[in-house]
Amino acid sequence: MIQKMNGLNLIEEPFIKFTKSCEVISELTEISVGTTPHEIVYSEDKMKLFHYKPAVENPCQVPVLMIYALVNRYYILDLSPDKSVIKNLLDKGFDVYAIDWGYPSGMDKYLTIDDYVNGYLNNAVDYVRRESGADKISLLGVCVGGTLSAMYASLHPEKVKNLISFVAPINFDTDKSLLNIWAKEMDVDKIVDYYGIVPGDFLNMGFLLLDPFRLMIDKYVGFLERIDDKKTVENFLRMEKWIFDSPGQAGEAYRQFMKDCYQKNLLIKNKMEIGGKRIDLKRISMPLLNIMAQFDHLVPNESSQPLTEAVSSTDKESMVFPTGHIGMFVGSKSQNEVCPKIAQWLKPRSTATKDEIPKSTDVNSDQNKTDVKKSKSKKSNRKSKEIMK
Repeated sequence: MIQKMNGLNLIEEPFIKFTKSCEVISELTEISVGTTPHEIVYSEDKMKLFHYKPAVENPCQVPVLMIYALVNRYYILDLSPDKSVIKNLLDKGFDVYAIDWGYPSGMDKYLTIDDYVNGYLNNAVDYVRRESGADKISLLGVCVGGTLSAMYASLHPEKVKNLISFVAPINFDTDKSLLNIWAKEMDVDKIVDYYGIVPGDFLNMGFLLLDPFRLMIDKYVGFLERIDDKKTVENFLRMEKWIFDSPGQAGEAYRQFMKDCYQKNLLIKNKMEIGGKRIDLKRISMPLLNIMAQFDHLVPNESSQPLTEAVSSTDKESMVFPTGHIGMFVGSKSQNEVCPKIAQWLKPRSTATKDEIPKSTDVNSDQNKTDVKKSKSKKSNRKSKEIMK
């Protein structure tokens, strides 16, 4: 007699689940990500600037530019229609742009943080300003994209209306994350000199080892238990696609970031320099929203919170949500709590005054084209100087 438990046959139940899972997987086609309607409005080298189709007739006057980290891809902010920070903000009436940094290749190994902040990011900001007619725009920087956004806001405060720092590391002197502990002892020069472009797989393995049981075993066990549910399978595969879609890192930018931030902690001390200019966080005087995740294993709160105290803004606020780093983008709290709070904070601060609207907004003007060419020329000169050394 076949043993039974809770009225279910011990052989029949797994067989039914297996059969159902085969049906689910066989019905899957391509796993799509980043599907919110958008167009590429500007590109430079590997970087692309996306403009998302507004969801309302008259979106907020001040556009939002979203800047994700150089590691992994921007589409974690638009993973699926029901797990999309971008779509959520569009539905709430914002005019949204986002940067895709692309995949650096061998020719990009000499790119510096200066190239990313004062080159690519600055050109993207200027394009959005010209296109929208707003002299100042809102920056929403995510993870290390938030670090780059803080650098930019310090160096170009006249172009930033609002700054939203989203789980962004600013103070790197903490032992609450293994990443910070490991980075202090890392021989960065040896890694960069050997690889040139630091491989994404090399970095990704380090992130997985921060929490190996949960990230490399437990999640797959949980997936197998629900493999007969189509939506679970689709969401799982979308996340796996994002996790292992890891661009390499431009060696010189990686070298400076690891040394100046993780090892010397110069940013929070207002001693970091890029392009010959010192980054002084006190120059950030625009409204600031500093968002953190309570259970963040990558960017602990004590790494993000000091930004609030470091800036000179009088209009500033910190928010902490009871979730983890990734949960801030794709978890239920992201859609139900985080995005609504961002919109509630940002909307009353997204009205452009008359003196903030430029007289000329022609994005194709000769002057605008000249400005971009000058920026590219400067960047090329920096690359050439590095190569000649």
